[in-house]
Amino acid sequence: MKYRRLGGSGLKVSEISLGSWLTYGGYVERENAVKSIETAYDLGINFFDTANVYERGEAEIVVGETLRAYPRESYVLATKVFGQMGDGPNDRGLSRKHVTEQANASLKRLGLDYVDILYCHRHDPETPVEETLRAIDDLIRQGKVLYVGISEWTAANIAEGLAAADRYLLDRIVVNQPIYNLFERYIEKEVIPLSSRNGIGQVVFSPLAQGLLTGKYSSATDIPEGSRAAKLEWVRKGITEEKIEKVKKLGAIAKELDLTIGQLSLAWILRQSNVSSALVGASRPEQMTENVGASDVTLSNEVLEKIEEILA
Repeated sequence: MKYRRLGGSGLKVSEISLGSWLTYGGYVERENAVKSIETAYDLGINFFDTANVYERGEAEIVVGETLRAYPRESYVLATKVFGQMGDGPNDRGLSRKHVTEQANASLKRLGLDYVDILYCHRHDPETPVEETLRAIDDLIRQGKVLYVGISEWTAANIAEGLAAADRYLLDRIVVNQPIYNLFERYIEKEVIPLSSRNGIGQVVFSPLAQGLLTGKYSSATDIPEGSRAAKLEWVRKGITEEKIEKVKKLGAIAKELDLTIGQLSLAWILRQSNVSSALVGASRPEQMTENVGASDVTLSNEVLEKIEEILA
């Protein structure tokens, strides 16, 4: 496993990280969830991701209990705040009240004194950005959070946050968590250039497009039983015959390189120097072993050009 700096910070994270979205505390059996985390750790992954809204805190409980077997200094753990956690008017968003209360609730569920990263799970247009960043800055001063993160903020949102942090001398944003894969590339135009100039690293989610970029789907109508697409309608809607044809062509390139399609897809993401880590999900431990194989792969310019031709 190789490690990269998290943005401009001194923190080093594994190029492949393990998330718990849609999986732990949800449709993945607890035994497989625990084994996936243990396998990831044994393979050198030191970066684990969860959120308060994942199964309303159940994912945090599973992740926290499993990681408790390891020295706290040996792993990096991130959680998030923003989403709906109750029925009240202040049970969502990025107000000082919600951020503070949910950070404390997350620490309780995780069984920890601090988290390494607290992400603003989305941008909150109803809360001044300086209110949110000051609340997180206070949590940092209390030793409950180490680094500030954001997720799916636009370039304009990020620029506003950076300006507010500088204006009020608050801890700066060091990491952004956007969607990024061979089919979702919006961050390349504005987010990555802005982030590169300002010491913000990308920790990308859905790098395998919810399993589409593993080659498991042979057609948009033939969905394997037990897959995410079989369980989640919105995942099924993202699977099209056009994308499947492109995946098959990518598979030919992967075969020439003695890689799986998933490893090729992850290596393509890691070609970006601004990407600190690719965040994968795993419903079975053996998936982690395959994903970690991408950390040692460097794609040539010729291969990258072939991939661009397929995606065009």
